[in-house]
Amino acid sequence: MTHGRPGSRAAPLHRRYASLVKLEHTIFALPFAYAGAILAGRGEGVFPSWSDLLWITVAMAAARSLAMAINRLVDREIDARNPRTAGRELPRGALAPAQVAAFCLFALALYLLAVFQLAPVVRYLCPIPVIAFLVYPYLKRVTWLCHLWLGATIGLAPLAAWLALGKPFAWAPCALWLAVASWIAGFDMLYALYDLEVDQAQRLHSVAARFGVVGAFRGARILHVATVTALVLAGVLGGAGSVWYAGAVAVAALLLYEHLIVSPSDLRRLDAAFFTANSFVAVVFLAFVIGDAL
Repeated sequence: MTHGRPGSRAAPLHRRYASLVKLEHTIFALPFAYAGAILAGRGEGVFPSWSDLLWITVAMAAARSLAMAINRLVDREIDARNPRTAGRELPRGALAPAQVAAFCLFALALYLLAVFQLAPVVRYLCPIPVIAFLVYPYLKRVTWLCHLWLGATIGLAPLAAWLALGKPFAWAPCALWLAVASWIAGFDMLYALYDLEVDQAQRLHSVAARFGVVGAFRGARILHVATVTALVLAGVLGGAGSVWYAGAVAVAALLLYEHLIVSPSDLRRLDAAFFTANSFVAVVFLAFVIGDAL
């Protein structure tokens, strides 16, 4: 008996849920959470404990899954009118809204469980990302600044990991927050190009819909320059070594490659830029962060 492709009605429920939230895309932000945790231990010359890393991982995966599920639930009617997204689990009926709502509650419970295994301060701060998740899906209906909100929300990963280890507020993890926020917001501006005509027809907002394709590329380039600058600044503020800065150079090279293979007049390799180049950014930088700490 076939189990069906991931996300199909014939697939097991857990595979449909994994497809719903694109669990594999956790790779975009999770390595930066680890980078924030490693930076937090740099002053004492120690790595975070395996227990702390485990609960940071659980918290990150649960939070991201919650954010994606909320977004899919709120946008299900918009997705149904978009040929690119009409095949998602909710529009095509592979999952019911009640099932996705139940998944949201499960992800929230898992997130809270993980949060309560970490430093007490994050227990008080944990509602902040949840509120941000709830707000984000509605922003595309009112403002092209939605990309920046998304970036700022996901960018919380390294700062949250820093605080989760009981470290006091500092500017180094804030610089990492800025780096991740500008990176995410920049490539989200390019990702929105997939839906430019549909967004304009549905009166949804994005940088591309407001300023055109050229405007989206300019915005992404500015933000990605800010990404590299913020990574260097985080190293300076955190007392990092030369390997950290080599990591910033590697990120700059990946982002440059991303911008060289696509242009306002040639979007054919947008998939390669978004899914391939971007998937390496966080992992490559984390490798350099670990090397620097060692």
